[in-house]
Amino acid sequence: MFSKPDAAAAPRPAGKSVLAHDLKITGDVTTTGSVEVHGVVEGNVAAQGFTIGPDGMVKGTVSAESFELKGRFEGRASTDTLTLRASADVKADITYAAITIESGARIEGRFTKAKKG
Repeated sequence: MFSKPDAAAAPRPAGKSVLAHDLKITGDVTTTGSVEVHGVVEGNVAAQGFTIGPDGMVKGTVSAESFELKGRFEGRASTDTLTLRASADVKADITYAAITIESGARIEGRFTKAKKG
């Protein structure tokens, strides 16, 4: 008589995951949503939106539509929109379509504007 909707049939909207300051992940992180890191991630990250908080640290490869850095990042990244906040500390090779860099951000590496295809 009554039935529950089939959860597998209905697509769930992409969510936001927050990784707390006391969390360390060694390995890959993949999501169709967004991720905000306040702890440490050593590995590859693939997300729609990715933020490294002021106390966060990521070492690895990042692929995200939008990438906002407030903390430390070492590695490689590919993104459409890159935002480096004043507190950012970056040692990386990054390919981007659009970039914003606040005064005070510390950057080292290669920053390459993606070619329009």
